Amino acid sequence: MNGLDHAKESGLVKNAGFWTGIVLLIFASIVFWQSFSLKYYTAFGPGPGMFPRWLSGILIIISIVYIWQSVKKEVFQFKDIFPKGRELGNILSVLASVVVFMLIVNFTGFIIASTILLFILLVREYKWYSGLAISAVTSIILFIVFKSFFDIPLPVNMFGW
Repeated sequence: MNGLDHAKESGLVKNAGFWTGIVLLIFASIVFWQSFSLKYYTAFGPGPGMFPRWLSGILIIISIVYIWQSVKKEVFQFKDIFPKGRELGNILSVLASVVVFMLIVNFTGFIIASTILLFILLVREYKWYSGLAISAVTSIILFIVFKSFFDIPLPVNMFGW
């Protein structure tokens, strides 16, 4: 019996917790390695490398413990934990709205892009005209608040909004 057969027999191939822990371990290891390119300590105190080094080091320990626990305990398969039906549609609509926003914000400006983003999210729960009205009003208010009160430059279109 080779290692792959043993992994299949023990359920590691389908163990969602095990693979999630592996992904977290790889991510934490990359951040930990990259943190050494930043200064750990400066003349004024802790440097920019201290925070990511400690956090990623702690995350490495947590992910190793999580991997160990997921191997020893009940196996959760990916098909059991991923959402289905309406919940999956909600997640996909959030992802789609963010992607659409990122693709069009520099061309259409903040107000139109954020109106579209909010409309994609709200049209699933409200009638289309209510969702559009809420999206437009919210986007205009956010634009005014960030531009006027916080003096944060937001992307605008050729009309200045």
